[in-house]
Amino acid sequence: MAGRADSTVLAGARVVLPTGTVENGRVIVEGTRIAGSTRDGARTVDLSGHWVVPGFVDMHNHGGGGASFATGTAEDVLTGVRAHREHGTTTVVASTVTGDMDFLARQAGMLSELVEQGELAGIHFEGPFISPCRKGAHSEELLRDPDPAEVRKLLDAARGSARMVTLATELPGGIESVRLLAEHGVIAAVGHTDATYEQTVEAIDAGATVATHLFNAMPPIGHRDPGPVTALLEDERITVELINDGTHLHPAALELAYHHAGAARVALITDAMDAAGSGDGHYELGPLAVEVKDGVARLVEGGSIAGSTLTLDTAFRRAVTIDRIPVDDVVRSISANPARLLGLYDRVGSLDPGKDADLVVLGPDFTLEGVMRRGEWIVEPRLG
Repeated sequence: MAGRADSTVLAGARVVLPTGTVENGRVIVEGTRIAGSTRDGARTVDLSGHWVVPGFVDMHNHGGGGASFATGTAEDVLTGVRAHREHGTTTVVASTVTGDMDFLARQAGMLSELVEQGELAGIHFEGPFISPCRKGAHSEELLRDPDPAEVRKLLDAARGSARMVTLATELPGGIESVRLLAEHGVIAAVGHTDATYEQTVEAIDAGATVATHLFNAMPPIGHRDPGPVTALLEDERITVELINDGTHLHPAALELAYHHAGAARVALITDAMDAAGSGDGHYELGPLAVEVKDGVARLVEGGSIAGSTLTLDTAFRRAVTIDRIPVDDVVRSISANPARLLGLYDRVGSLDPGKDADLVVLGPDFTLEGVMRRGEWIVEPRLG
């Protein structure tokens, strides 16, 4: 049964800290926080043979559990948030999709209330300021150039809760919008773009700091036309998002990104849509119809990949067991790096004392066995 862990010691596990993995480690929880020491009478939970890692931080997520962040009500959004918490994502940013500007502004106002309540970590606007050449699962007739005045309209509607905006920075107004976002402390992310290598370098110099789902919805690397992927991988100012679901990326592409960017510059994301944690069937992504078959979401019309059905516990397990990425590096990519980008690392992203007691318990095979958020078990480990 879920409940508050007022004074609990999680003992005997492999605990992943910023300084490395501690064998037979301990995590002490007092109320909602991780503590440096414990008092007499604390409950001890024996997690021998398990891993304890920080709660996952997803900075690009459109929904889950059958509910949409992009078009749903506040109740719908909370349904999606709960679905992802059950899979270890204790901190989630709600991502929108391309829509009418007035609708996006209204949705941003609703989402900002959930940010203020502590249910969401912020808002990510993906679209409408993207390239029709690389639109993916976005409605082409609703796309528009990134006019700084319209970008500012969305920031104002979000009431300080906007954390990231994805832009095709080569479009008219793109560079000016990047500068505007940087001035307001909002991440400018290069994505759904048809930019050249040179245009991408210009965007980075203007203040862009994230690559939205690297490789996807952008030109591939060419030996005479290196394109945006090369510029984004080579620049130390850029963090690259990767969707590790086995559909969006070949394992070799993921390995390439880790090799060139390094674990400190990778953020594992879901790019999840409604079907995450909900199963196959028919769904909507914004105004577009989506069919999910065998766990892969595609537009009914045209067949483009339409987000993912991924949860971050699956991304973690794939990274370790299939891609052979060291556990410490995966933890950086799935918790610490996105927390830092979002300006939340003082509260989440690691198991340091004083931070929120957000953590995930993994079994020896890296399957999820427990989730704690702010000292409360969302999924309580079944041990013994």
